[in-house]
Amino acid sequence: MTTTGEKLIELLEAYGVEIVSGIPGTHTIELYRGLASSKLRHVTPRHEQGAGFIADGYARITGKPAACITVSGPGALNIATAMGQALADSIPMLVISADNKTHHLGLGEGRLHETPDLQAAMAQCSRWSHTLASVGQLPGVIARAFAIFQSERPGPVHISIPLDIITGDASHIDGTAQALPQPPQPHANSIEEAANRINEAARPVIAAGGGAVSAAKPVQALAEKIGAPVTTTQNAKGLLCPDHPLLVGGCPAQDPIQALYGGADLVVAIGTELAETDYDFFFNQDSQIPKNLVRFDIDPRQFSRNDVPALAVLGDAGQAIDALLPLVEVKENNDGARRTQQTRKQLTTEAHPGYQKLFETLVDTLPDLVIMGDSTQPTYFAALQYDAPSPRSFTAASTGFGTLGLALPAAIGAKLAAPDRPVVVLVGDGGLQFTINELSTAIEAQVGITIVLWNNQCYGEIAQNFRDAGMDPIACHIHTPDFIGIAKAYGCYAESVTNHDQLAAALRAAQTRNIPSLIELPEERFISHK
Repeated sequence: MTTTGEKLIELLEAYGVEIVSGIPGTHTIELYRGLASSKLRHVTPRHEQGAGFIADGYARITGKPAACITVSGPGALNIATAMGQALADSIPMLVISADNKTHHLGLGEGRLHETPDLQAAMAQCSRWSHTLASVGQLPGVIARAFAIFQSERPGPVHISIPLDIITGDASHIDGTAQALPQPPQPHANSIEEAANRINEAARPVIAAGGGAVSAAKPVQALAEKIGAPVTTTQNAKGLLCPDHPLLVGGCPAQDPIQALYGGADLVVAIGTELAETDYDFFFNQDSQIPKNLVRFDIDPRQFSRNDVPALAVLGDAGQAIDALLPLVEVKENNDGARRTQQTRKQLTTEAHPGYQKLFETLVDTLPDLVIMGDSTQPTYFAALQYDAPSPRSFTAASTGFGTLGLALPAAIGAKLAAPDRPVVVLVGDGGLQFTINELSTAIEAQVGITIVLWNNQCYGEIAQNFRDAGMDPIACHIHTPDFIGIAKAYGCYAESVTNHDQLAAALRAAQTRNIPSLIELPEERFISHK
């Protein structure tokens, strides 16, 4: 007999899943039965939240979902935070939870890991949440999950499987992948009208978001053809190479970029929410995006959120821009490069030299690096000053859900996805303590990630918020443990550095190890070193 649990693993392989992350529990044993004979790599985190962040980091690099397996109750609710971050950032992730037997669900009889309505609870942090009602539903439900990943705005999908169905006979189930739909193509009339608006514009600007990262080449081609400066959200950093003459860089909320929008007669928004965490980073509520706004998005609900467009184009970003390119005219005498350089010059004037030197050291030492940024001072400044080398190379936990602790476990997933690239964690002393136990996971998985620990012995950003509100900081100056000693106890390499030469040497040496390297930067001494 082949059980549903075994057939599930067979189906995951069929749909191209490579990584499964989870902590085995009493209720999930039978979901693991098929793993030993599969090609899937299992990674065991030290907390279910870490499982979700590992899947998140893997998907941010590859664009493909990893799978997570949890028990119901604490396991599922622990991973909900990671799912919330993935939902906010449109990151695909498949979460499979075991649950009590079908005839025990919702009775409140005090059974192990009992959750009154797991499907409903997980629906709050997923694109779709479903409880398998029979063995025969398995192939269709898995196919629907992967259809969401491939053809809709991506995000987490949650599937709950009761214990009696996990162990049910699935020998008759077809374990091959079903045909999946392609993303929706934009309507020809919408593309034609978008082209007309672009051709009539003298000062266009492109605002690109995370939904455009798979369309980097078409977006670049459009920008070059119409001479449009390109602004990027945090999830879109790297869409254009750092030295491209039309890359504005920075953060869309900065005054020079808002002025760029205000001086435009057309903004073309591609795969971006136009949301607070990028376009109102400082909570000023003074967006300068003009009324002549064309939005390209795969999610129809986005068009009625935030800045309302004059023209809404529904569809996949890559397909939309490919269809648009033949219809737009070359703007021979455009001033796009001049407007871009003028804005960049203003941004450079505003840049913090200490943080800029940090980013230069990172890039000069590790040109092809991936940065996984936690909610910490260097990551906030990276949003304003850092240009990533390529798409899918920069993550900031401060976007969307704004979760502390994402960076370390997400870096494990990123390194599993791109083992030949340097993966650097930017994390503060507060954020690291949320998931420091995942150092053990990284040791076990033998991933040579580099943790750059910004140590200011407090929740620095929140302390500044207190001061801005005219208050002395409360509960922000936290106990600081011996991070070097902790990291070494886990089996990591660890050292503290106080200048950029030492940092560069430590970064180079870290790339020779297949274990994590923790490099502590004491903020007070390091930021003062020019």
